Amino acid sequence: AIAKITGIKLCHHYNKQYGTNFISAMPTNLYGPHDNFDLETSHVLPALIRKFHEAKINNEESVTIWGTGKPKREFLYVDDLADALHFLMNNYNKNQFVNIGVGKDISIIELSHLIKDVVGFEGEIVKDTLKPDGTPRKLLDVSKLHSLGWKHQTELKKGIKKTYNWFLKNYEILGNKYE
Repeated sequence: AIAKITGIKLCHHYNKQYGTNFISAMPTNLYGPHDNFDLETSHVLPALIRKFHEAKINNEESVTIWGTGKPKREFLYVDDLADALHFLMNNYNKNQFVNIGVGKDISIIELSHLIKDVVGFEGEIVKDTLKPDGTPRKLLDVSKLHSLGWKHQTELKKGIKKTYNWFLKNYEILGNKYE
C-alpha cells in the first residue's frame, strides 16, 4: 500500500513541478496467464488454481482453504487492466488517481467453488478456521472509471478458464520452477 501511495504522490508532484501529464491508476487484485502459481508466494486465485489442479491429478479427497471463506475480494483479468490503462491514456488527463477494477467482489469460498468447477475437481473443500481470514472485504470504488465509459470485458469464470488453460499448457515448466 505504501508503494502505491508513493507512486500516486510522485505523479502528482511531478506533474505539478514539470507540467507533465502522468496519471495514476490503482488496480485491484490481478490474475491471468503468466501469474505466480507458487503455493508459498502467490495470491489467492492462482494458488487455488494450482491447489485444485494438483488435488485433481493426485486423486485427493479434499482441498483446504484458509479461514472461514467469508472474506470478499475483487479480481480483474490482466488483459482488462491493459485495456483500462490504454483507455485512460486516451481519455483521462486529471491529476487524480483512478481505481481500476470490476466493481464486484466474491467470497473466497465462492471463488473456491468456481475454481473447483473450472478445474473439474470432484472432492470436498475444507475450511481451516485456525488460519486467518485477513481483511473482511477489499472492493475498489470504480465509479469514476465507469463514468468515463470503461468497463471490464472478462467475467471471472471466463478469465479463470483462460488462466487455467494457460496453466495447463505450462504446468510442466511451472512445476519445475517451484520445486
